[in-house]
Amino acid sequence: MGDRIPVHMNGDFQYDIVMEMTFDGLERELHEFGLQGRRICIVTDSNVAALYLNEVEAVVSRCCRETSHFIFPAGEENKNLDTVRSLYEVLIKRQFDRYDVLLALGGGVVGDLCGFAAATYLRGISFIQVPTTLLSQVDSSIGGKTGVDFDAYKNMVGAFHMPKLVYTNISALKTLSPEQFSSGMGEVIKHGLIRDASYYHWLKDHASMIHARDLEHLKEMVKISNHIKREVVEKDPTEQGDRALLNLGHTLGHAIEKLADFKLLHGHCVGLGCIAAMAISIHRGLIQEEELTRLYELMKDFDMPVTVSGLSSHDIVSLTKNDKKMDSGTIRFILLEQIGKAYVDKTVTEAEMSKGLIPILA
Repeated sequence: MGDRIPVHMNGDFQYDIVMEMTFDGLERELHEFGLQGRRICIVTDSNVAALYLNEVEAVVSRCCRETSHFIFPAGEENKNLDTVRSLYEVLIKRQFDRYDVLLALGGGVVGDLCGFAAATYLRGISFIQVPTTLLSQVDSSIGGKTGVDFDAYKNMVGAFHMPKLVYTNISALKTLSPEQFSSGMGEVIKHGLIRDASYYHWLKDHASMIHARDLEHLKEMVKISNHIKREVVEKDPTEQGDRALLNLGHTLGHAIEKLADFKLLHGHCVGLGCIAAMAISIHRGLIQEEELTRLYELMKDFDMPVTVSGLSSHDIVSLTKNDKKMDSGTIRFILLEQIGKAYVDKTVTEAEMSKGLIPILA
């Protein structure tokens, strides 16, 4: 039996996050839902399908009446309404009803898209998350945020829709490319910055074992990040208050991601955004300048970029006006009071954002 973290909303149990070292336990978990008479469609992308679809489909087929799959081309550029439309058409042709289930097998793009389709098909059907990337295991699979990009505006169309289960196979992290692994570390580091200074320092102390993808260290890291996100989401499931803290680095990070035409990975852009947010916090006298040096060192430990070239601060700041986190025309920006303690600030000016971007613009 693996580790299990229950997630609640308004005091009521919603789903478990289950951490195992293989996909074998997924059969046990699915049997708990009594899916024998239902159909399950596995939604995945072309990269993950080549690695895990056959194995997971074999497990799932033992738990339900009928198994099928929907594969779309890998890449953020395919996380859009056109792909969702194609999935709707498949589900309609296969006569999926509201008692049938979608299963997201893959990273954040797959989970976000599958979750959005589940939230909107027949006004909502059940779905299960089986995250296979570090970013999705520590962050995007947890909390019920779903969505797709619209005209390159990231996650502009979405819905809150809780999964029935998050099943995490830690060993899947062994097959990630170095770039995808380091991208996931952007969200991991963010968790330490906003909520847990001891975790942030633990990452530095154990960087060599994490970088080597030692499974026990990876499991501990995923588990701690899951606890952090679970605690924040439980207090604020629909992002009316504290859940916004999870957006540290995202306002400027999303702008960088779009201006780079999504050629930079999401977690890398979040990391760059965290540097900028820390720089603004330093300018405001909230934290010491040496903390920025420590952040640089930690990001370099995990081969994360600490600068970006070819972009202007004017363009980045201008694009933040399209951010989903706008509140009555004001950006809800996340700053740091200290390492492990973040807060929402609505007074960050464009000039401050420009100044905060100086350390990362090569």
